Amino acid sequence: MNKVILMGRLTADPELRQTQSGIASCRFTIAVNRRFVDKNTGERQADFISCTAWRQQAEFISRYFRKGSMICIEGTLRTGSYTDKNHPDVTHYTTDVLVDNVEFTGSKNESQGNPAYTAPANNNHNYQASPQQAAPSQPAPNNDSMSYGNLSDFEEILSDGDVPF
Repeated sequence: MNKVILMGRLTADPELRQTQSGIASCRFTIAVNRRFVDKNTGERQADFISCTAWRQQAEFISRYFRKGSMICIEGTLRTGSYTDKNHPDVTHYTTDVLVDNVEFTGSKNESQGNPAYTAPANNNHNYQASPQQAAPSQPAPNNDSMSYGNLSDFEEILSDGDVPF
C-alpha cells in the first residue's frame, strides 16, 4: 500500500503550470515538523517535502493556498530519476508526493483576512468555509430547559410492524 498523509505549511506560493495539452499541474513544498525537539539546540526540526498536484487539485491549491498556509494533503509517494544535463554521468534521484486530496487545516483566526481561505460555496473540495460562507449562527441554548421543537411533525409508531425497514 502506498499512501501518504502530510500536514504542514507551504514554504512558498504554489507554482501553477499548464502542459502543452492544457492540463494544469502545481508544484509546491510543505514543511512538516518532526515530532521531537533536538536535544542539543532545543529546536524542532522540519522535513521539506516536494509535492505535485494535477488538474482540479492543482488549480484549487494554487487559488486558495499561499506561502505559510497550513495544508493537509493525502496522496502517493513517487520516486524518479533524471540525468544531469551538465554532467551526463550524474543521475539525480527524486521523491515526490502525488497529491490526491487536499484540505484546509488552519485555524479560523488564521483564515480571517487571508484571501487564500475564501473558496466558493459550491466547490466540491474538502475545506472549511470562510466565516462569510458559514451558516448563520444559532443562539446558544438555554441550559435551564431544553426545547425539542414542534413534536406534532412526528408520527408515533406503536409497533415494529409499522417500521419500513
